[in-house]
Amino acid sequence: MVERSKVRVLIAKPGLDGHDRGAKVIARALRDAGFEVIYTGIRQTPEQIVESVIQEDIDVLGLSILSGAHMVLIPKILRLLEEKDIIPNEDILLLAGGIIPPDDAQELEKMGVGRVFGPGSPIEEIIRFIEENVPKLKKFRTES
Repeated sequence: MVERSKVRVLIAKPGLDGHDRGAKVIARALRDAGFEVIYTGIRQTPEQIVESVIQEDIDVLGLSILSGAHMVLIPKILRLLEEKDIIPNEDILLLAGGIIPPDDAQELEKMGVGRVFGPGSPIEEIIRFIEENVPKLKKFRTES
C-alpha cells in the first residue's frame, strides 16, 4: 500500500458550475485522511485543469461537476491529457463526481474515468478506491 502523504490529489471544478460545497467536503476529507490535496476552485477550464495536473505532478485528478456538462467537459479533459501523453489510470488516477446519471457514468468509465462517485458516496469508499488504485500507476509501480 502506498503512503497517503505521498499521493497528490487535485480536486477541480470544470466549467461554469459555481457550486463547490461537495468538492470542498471531499478535498477536506481526503486531506484529513492524510493525502496531499490541492483544490483549484470553481470555473476552471479543461486547459487550466490539465496544466495544473502537469505543474503539480498530480497522482489523482478528481473532477466535480454538477452542471450537466460532464459529457462535454470530461471527454475534453481526457483528450487534453492524451495530447500531453498522460494516460488516465496508468499515469494518473482520474475520478469524477457530482450529478452524473448512471448511463453517463458508465460511458465516462468506458472513456477512461477510473470511477464516478455520485452524491452521498461514502468518503471511505473514495479513500479505499484511491488506495487500491494509486499503487497500480506507473509512478508507484517503479518506486517499489
